[in-house]
Amino acid sequence: QSIAQEVVGLLCMVLLTLTALVANTVVMVVILKTPLLRKFIFVCHLCVVDLLSAIFLMPLGIISSSSCFNRVIYSIAECQALIFLNVCFISASILTISIISVERYYYIVHPMRYEVKMTIRLAVAGVIFIWVKSVLITVLALVGWPQGNGATSASRCTVYWSPGAHKKVFVIIFSIVCFILPTIIIFAVYCSVYRVARMASLQHVPMPAQVAAPRHRSDSIASQVTIITTRNLPLPRLTPERFLGSYKAILTLVLIVGQFLCCWLPFFAFHLHSSVTAGTVGGGHGEMVVTWIAYSSFAINPFFYGLLNRQIREELARLRRSCLNRPLGQELCLSVSEASVQENFLQFLQRATCTLETHASCISPSPRNRLDQTKMGFPIPGQVPEESS
Repeated sequence: QSIAQEVVGLLCMVLLTLTALVANTVVMVVILKTPLLRKFIFVCHLCVVDLLSAIFLMPLGIISSSSCFNRVIYSIAECQALIFLNVCFISASILTISIISVERYYYIVHPMRYEVKMTIRLAVAGVIFIWVKSVLITVLALVGWPQGNGATSASRCTVYWSPGAHKKVFVIIFSIVCFILPTIIIFAVYCSVYRVARMASLQHVPMPAQVAAPRHRSDSIASQVTIITTRNLPLPRLTPERFLGSYKAILTLVLIVGQFLCCWLPFFAFHLHSSVTAGTVGGGHGEMVVTWIAYSSFAINPFFYGLLNRQIREELARLRRSCLNRPLGQELCLSVSEASVQENFLQFLQRATCTLETHASCISPSPRNRLDQTKMGFPIPGQVPEESS
């Protein structure tokens, strides 16, 4: 039974590594080969970080986790290099996810401000900030390591090999900077995005038939009463289509936040417990399990942040057709209804909230604003159109 478990575990680790290699490479190549997709700079950077983790970190994790490599021995320098790669790539991946969340918040909630301020210089500064912060956190992990020519087995090459009070301080700082703060940012950002989604779904509703129908001008008291009562009409109910869109919005946001928590919460909770609890030493089967749950994020990220995007999927399909030498006319066979179904939820929100931001003054309940909007040509709901003289 132990041999079967070992084989299954080894196959799962190899499968995760191959998935991370292929998925991150595909998404990165699609973004780099398509000029219109180069705006996804941070998504491409996330794929680069996860690809480096799949090349260097995950194979070394297989060696450390599988009993087939029990005879592998690391020197102190080699173990330090492994710890450096582990902490650095984990920090860079999580910080990139946090920046992607903030970028999506501005892309959806403040689209005009995003178009103006999101420049190449700002994106490069964000990437530099990610790596500088990751390296500084990694340096803390290497403080207090023994000097000399010692050696240890691959399975024991963890941050707990050199115990001490500084290791507890590092794990606490590492957990706060790379998990607690990013979790707060991601949760707050996507809650704001969902709130905007609800507002957009309520604002973009069809007008009632009696309001939308053109009528001749009338100066009677009845027509004025109609104008007043139409303004005070209650908001229309949420139709099944909009309820489905709202459910899809909730599902999308829950998947993004839930995937982050499921991958990283066990990892940081285990290390916090191992460092804070007196007499507890990390390592063993528990650390191997939570480490590979965290490593699974490197294989899942390209699907959640790359392939779920409709533009990236369309470009990937176009590249696949070109590789198979299919006629390009087949690329335009997608109907309008299918395109609307496959449209990325975040792109819909950006399109909807851009309209809300452009006509934000139309939502103001001030009578003066309503009068100004009438002069500018924006019709008031229920207003009777004037006849041209």
